[in-house]
Amino acid sequence: MPSDANAPGSGAIRSLVPARIDRLPWSPFHTRLVMALGVAWILDGLEITVASGVADTLTHPDTLNLSSAAVGATASVYLIGEVVGALVFGRMSDKLGRRNLFILTLAVYLIGSGLTAFTLGSGGGWIAFLYLTRFIAGAGIGGEYAAINSAIDELIPSKYRGRVDIAVNGTYWAGAIIGTLGTYIILHAFEPSLAWRLGFLLGPVLGLVIIFVRRNLPESPRWQVMNGRVEEAEKSIEFIEREVEAGGKKLPPVDPSKAMVLTPADDIGYLALTRVLFRDYPTRSIYGATLMITQSFLYNAIFFTYTLVLGKFYGVAAESGPLYLIAFCVGNLAGPLLLGPLFDTVGRKKMISGTYILSGVLLALSALLFNAGALTALTQTLCWCVIFFFASAGASAGYLTVSEIFPLEVRAKAIAVFFAIAQCFGALGPVVYGALIGTGDNPFQLFIGYLIGAAVMIVGGLVTIAFGVAAEGKSLEDIAAPLAARRPGSTRAEGSARPTL
Repeated sequence: MPSDANAPGSGAIRSLVPARIDRLPWSPFHTRLVMALGVAWILDGLEITVASGVADTLTHPDTLNLSSAAVGATASVYLIGEVVGALVFGRMSDKLGRRNLFILTLAVYLIGSGLTAFTLGSGGGWIAFLYLTRFIAGAGIGGEYAAINSAIDELIPSKYRGRVDIAVNGTYWAGAIIGTLGTYIILHAFEPSLAWRLGFLLGPVLGLVIIFVRRNLPESPRWQVMNGRVEEAEKSIEFIEREVEAGGKKLPPVDPSKAMVLTPADDIGYLALTRVLFRDYPTRSIYGATLMITQSFLYNAIFFTYTLVLGKFYGVAAESGPLYLIAFCVGNLAGPLLLGPLFDTVGRKKMISGTYILSGVLLALSALLFNAGALTALTQTLCWCVIFFFASAGASAGYLTVSEIFPLEVRAKAIAVFFAIAQCFGALGPVVYGALIGTGDNPFQLFIGYLIGAAVMIVGGLVTIAFGVAAEGKSLEDIAAPLAARRPGSTRAEGSARPTL
């Protein structure tokens, strides 16, 4: 096996770690890796739907007797926690490593969500406790987004990276289905005073199992070698190769021409990150921000007002809402799973622009039918299922994009920054659409809102055509050369290939 510890001099490291990872065939090790790390999105989807499902229950006198405003504030606090967690743990992930953080962030989520179930009253102190636990749970999930996306992209071979990342991000909707069904069953099987507590324990029970699986996963060898930890990187990549061979796979030879020469750089803070993003990668920064903002605005606008539309315009009873929501979630889950492989074969630019523009056009067409009064609750749900079959794949590709188009040293922080930006803009969606829905007596207002949402998604597709990056099948280091790999006297251009010796 070729060495990854040859030092050409002056503190530089010659490494074949990325080449050794990218040439690996798919194996049971990769399947275990994806299952252990990908649960982050399932937990987020589960957490949000549980909180939504028990919202009304928390207003009852025999539970916490909260006001509607107080219940709504718990969702806002959770989202704020996600933003703060992404920024804090994203920085820590780039500094301390992926493995340390994907254990820590899951533990933070377990503590936050688990303690929520033990809110014992509705007094001022207990309300503060409730908000604190929701903030902590959100912080853990926000940190997961940054650390896990980084780890998955760095550990998955390049030919599979697109489909895996998109499928994993799409499993948010599997969590939403589990949360919806679990909450529905619990609320009907137990007294309200106990049911809502059990609901908030669904995620921690799943997470507690997964945290033990994660303990057996290796650190990202890419992160290790980029940070000068050559011996540790060698042990990690050898562990991965043994695991692949143990699964009955034969290792292809390593191409020595793909070796990199690296000089580990100092840790980069958010101020320096801003300079890196907008000085060295200005169009990619615009591109990543556009993808994340547009999908977040549309999703939050539709998802958080979904049952309002069904109730106000179609007369669907509140207790029947979960059935329609499950159908919506199935469409969102199917898109990334079925379309994901095409992002590796047809290509990133074509698929991202296509899914964004097509979902926007379909939303505009459904808006026309809605305004004409031609839809029922069933056909409206079917329209949304088809629209978000495509939109979900595109939205999942947004997270993939911001993860792979920036250098390794700032990858987790870049994900955190764009995630935070998207969440801030996405928070506007429910407010705007909630106002447009009103009492349900003026469908034209919502019709205009749908057209705005359609235009937003089409803009995302057009920006992809202009600024998109053809990253399919390429090593991460070919897409964005590590900062540590800058050759003396060279200048860095967007998408510059890594130096090879």
